[in-house]
Amino acid sequence: MKKEIIHNVDPSPLNGRLPGMEPKFTSQIEEDEIPWIPVRSQRNADGSESHVWEKWVAFSTDPMYLALFAKWDPGMIVRKHGHFSPHVLIVLKGEFQCGDRLCGVGTHIELPLGADFGPFIAGNEGVELYEVMMGDPRSWSDDPEAMQRVLKENGVTPLPDPPINLPAGLKDLRDVYTKAEKENPQSK
Repeated sequence: MKKEIIHNVDPSPLNGRLPGMEPKFTSQIEEDEIPWIPVRSQRNADGSESHVWEKWVAFSTDPMYLALFAKWDPGMIVRKHGHFSPHVLIVLKGEFQCGDRLCGVGTHIELPLGADFGPFIAGNEGVELYEVMMGDPRSWSDDPEAMQRVLKENGVTPLPDPPINLPAGLKDLRDVYTKAEKENPQSK
């Protein structure tokens, strides 16, 4: 009989306890504990700016996963994309459009590895989410035309992505998609 090993741990003992492992608690409410960081920005048709803000409450590299709270300002647009891991999210407050579907409070979205969703447009009151990526949380996109179409329809100009610090030497891939969206000749 072959012995199963999960994350370099033999699960055969009757319990799964690992010495030294303890639960970690964080709060969305206690603002000073973990900061809200801007991760996407845009200039709206009226000249104002909107952002996606994230609070990374758990970011592990072994095993790799990311859990976060997100706040999107009203009208914020996020490109159609997928992640390099399975991804789940739930809408906590407000609403957003995901492709052709309106997603309000309580909506749960499961995005399997290899699938994409969006583009997204936050509602008039914005949207708040809880998200978990079960593996590499970085995203990919292969449909810059969809983003250009939504930006043009809404009179929105993407702004440079604010800098973020990823753990374990992970490379920030966001600029790859921003360049593709700007350089796509079919979107002009």
